[in-house]
Amino acid sequence: MTNFIDCPPMIGVEGDPMTNTDKLQELWDREMIRDCIYRYCRGIDRKDEAALRSAYWPDATDNHGAYQGSAEGFIAWAMKTLPTIERGIHQIHNMLIAFKPGGAAVESYFTALQRQTENGVLVQWDMAGRYVDWFERRGDEWRVARRLVVFDWVEQMPLPPGSEAERFGRRQPIGGSWPDDPIYALIG
Repeated sequence: MTNFIDCPPMIGVEGDPMTNTDKLQELWDREMIRDCIYRYCRGIDRKDEAALRSAYWPDATDNHGAYQGSAEGFIAWAMKTLPTIERGIHQIHNMLIAFKPGGAAVESYFTALQRQTENGVLVQWDMAGRYVDWFERRGDEWRVARRLVVFDWVEQMPLPPGSEAERFGRRQPIGGSWPDDPIYALIG
């Protein structure tokens, strides 16, 4: 049985053993990358353009299935599309971060549930996949420089019966968009 004292030292991007300062920096960098992914999800689900914009570098690109191009173009496309989405929830699951020279390769598994209007008809989607991102740190901030969305599961679901008021009942408040969702009152 190997104990932790006998384990080889952690090796950094350049192949050298990591100092405690390097290890703390890597932990901080990992948290900043996770925070960026979570801001992206809030931005999409709450229709919060500022949160969405904060996840990408201005010169970033996004290959998002239906949209392919600049991140700036994706944000504009999303802000036009999001009003057709009655409800949307993005959840992040497994996240692997590999630091490389110049940035980090990040694979984040997601589940997205969306109820939206398509061609005048309300539909519900259950989707899962991965954000395959190249992150760059500029100054002290990490953001997406390149994104590829890989879809591993897409299923149209039957709509539940009844109105939202009937389905949610006493389960209040119901989540909403920026600036009306309860989170914005909390964070100011």
